[in-house]
Amino acid sequence: MIKEPDVFEQDEQDLYEHLRVIVDKGQSLLRIDKFLMYRVENASRNRIQNAIDAGNVLVNDKVIKASYRVKPLDVISVVLPHPPRDTEVYPENLPINIVYEDDDVLVVNKEAGMVVHPGYNNYTGTLVNALVYHFQQLPTLPGNDGRPGLVHRIDKDTSGLLLISKNERSMTYLARQFFDHSITRKYIALVWGDLEQDGAVTGYIGRSVNDRRVMSIYDDPEKGKWSVTHYKVLERLSYVTLIECQLETGRTHQIRAHMKHIGHPLFSDATYGGDKILKGAVYSKYKQFVENCFELMPRQALHAQTLGFTHPSTKKYIHFEAPLPQDFDAVLQKWRKYIGANATQNGEISD
Repeated sequence: MIKEPDVFEQDEQDLYEHLRVIVDKGQSLLRIDKFLMYRVENASRNRIQNAIDAGNVLVNDKVIKASYRVKPLDVISVVLPHPPRDTEVYPENLPINIVYEDDDVLVVNKEAGMVVHPGYNNYTGTLVNALVYHFQQLPTLPGNDGRPGLVHRIDKDTSGLLLISKNERSMTYLARQFFDHSITRKYIALVWGDLEQDGAVTGYIGRSVNDRRVMSIYDDPEKGKWSVTHYKVLERLSYVTLIECQLETGRTHQIRAHMKHIGHPLFSDATYGGDKILKGAVYSKYKQFVENCFELMPRQALHAQTLGFTHPSTKKYIHFEAPLPQDFDAVLQKWRKYIGANATQNGEISD
């Protein structure tokens, strides 16, 4: 098994935050305090320097100074005095849109804006907080503490269907389906540009070396995990295209990073550059129209519409669909109206 470089591994048996970094082969010489500042979430340079001064940062099992410059393939171990809170889940009485429920599984239609599970800066108000309140003793997978019932997840600002397990037996059964890629997951997305035909995006997906919040696609298997997204054109609207994406793998930000990689970022996706006018005319009327769309849907145009899986007890395949949420549908209708109204006007629909 190829180990992904430059990633953190967290020791969940310890009361403190233990991190381990294997420096990427292509890393240039850089002071270790600066290097760790970009790779440790919520860590200021002062916090990093305090850890170094206390002897809590080791390079190749040796204590170093803040002036040490990291080199390719250095192994960096970090102990920070900050108990990880992502294993603490506080029950909260929050509304959940339940699409289906039985003794084994729960299918939820998550609203955009709701974080799925607690983590840095999001310890409350998440879907898991709500699940713990409504359902007692949800199971967890090994290494998945703090995420009871979850066998997959969707991004905070992505809407749509999410599958929850209600007992250990179903958790194990469903996890295997995700591992085997036999779960059906289809997303509806609005992307910038005119996609000429159906296709697929593949590559090794990993953290960007320039911005750790963003995922990038690499040819090198040592820089990421293999990922596959199949897409099908549903509707062309001149400057944007409505597509259906089917996941073969389920990596962090997969669809968003894949579409950015092929030059068609998701509409209104600020993280991947889709919140700017990337295609279209120079007219002020058009610019105002797009800005109005951004305001109407200030999040990526991505919706987990379809979910299908083999039920852990009945062994029958079941299938669910969630209609587009109001904001996505409203933006889509505006594009249809705008393109339709201007299609016959000379010069209005032109690059």
